[in-house]
Amino acid sequence: MAKAYLEANEVERMEQKAAYLRDKLLIRLLFRLGCRISEALGLSVDDIDFNRGLVTIEHLKVRLRLLCPECGTRLSKKARFCLGCGAEVAEAIAREKEHRRVRSLPLDDDTLKMLRDYIKRGGAISKNGRKLLFGINRHGPGQYRRHAAQHENWNAAGAANARLIYAHH
Repeated sequence: MAKAYLEANEVERMEQKAAYLRDKLLIRLLFRLGCRISEALGLSVDDIDFNRGLVTIEHLKVRLRLLCPECGTRLSKKARFCLGCGAEVAEAIAREKEHRRVRSLPLDDDTLKMLRDYIKRGGAISKNGRKLLFGINRHGPGQYRRHAAQHENWNAAGAANARLIYAHH
């Protein structure tokens, strides 16, 4: 069975081979934070506390179990009215969607320095009123990861699904 993770030295080689600071930073954040690609791409400058050396990540995958407050019937995410009792439920659904979990993770000094440099160089992108660190969709990093893995002659199937994992000791 092909391994589904990368070792620290493999990630370091990927980071060194990245042509742009943005790509190096993304590889480093994925590895050191152990977050999903969509979580990393959703990071904004406001999510980083440079004084405390923390990054706050909002969980994007949220399992909602929506129930009608009147009768307990299960609801869809887009429901406006309950199919069981006919009560209006749009407000209750909106409240549930707003309630997302967040976690704060420490960043090492080298990564903080890289982040400062990246932002100072104008790397952050303004989009929908937020200053996002990465102005790319989730498909670009996967293509880079596969390309780098194939360049290093890693197992192509494992490389396509490889996750960057950082073991906190």
